Amino acid sequence: MIDGPYFVLTLLAALGSGLIAGVFFAFSTSIMRALAALPPAQGIAAMQKINVVIINPWFLGAFMITAVLAAVVAVVTFVLWPDHGRIELLLGCALYLVGSFGVTAAANVPRNDALAKLDPQAPESAEKWKTYVAEWTSWNHVRTGAAVAACVSFILGLAA
Repeated sequence: MIDGPYFVLTLLAALGSGLIAGVFFAFSTSIMRALAALPPAQGIAAMQKINVVIINPWFLGAFMITAVLAAVVAVVTFVLWPDHGRIELLLGCALYLVGSFGVTAAANVPRNDALAKLDPQAPESAEKWKTYVAEWTSWNHVRTGAAVAACVSFILGLAA
């Protein structure tokens, strides 16, 4: 049975993963659909603003602290190697660190950086916007699923 600070760290990693999954889920199920339904210039301008506003202490704090917690839980799991729950805990750590944090850094952020350089009013931006929405949303689905699965894995590790 996991207890003490190890339990608290794992519980916080589960909560953080769930919270981040919710943010990503909202983008996949509504925000990106709404932006895609706007005229391209408006959708581009709105997403450019979202990409600036989301870099705030609340979101970035939760996103980064959850990554740190997942890394710490992984190290502690390897050190303590508990009788039960270790596979679930390590899976949760990998899912969050690779599938959520890693995908964000490797796929979503570079697309956001490219979008930031677009002139929303330029005619050629409309086609780039269409590609951006499709690719960014596909990768967002991946990181949403990874964050949900990480949350479930952490919970299963705690329950083992």
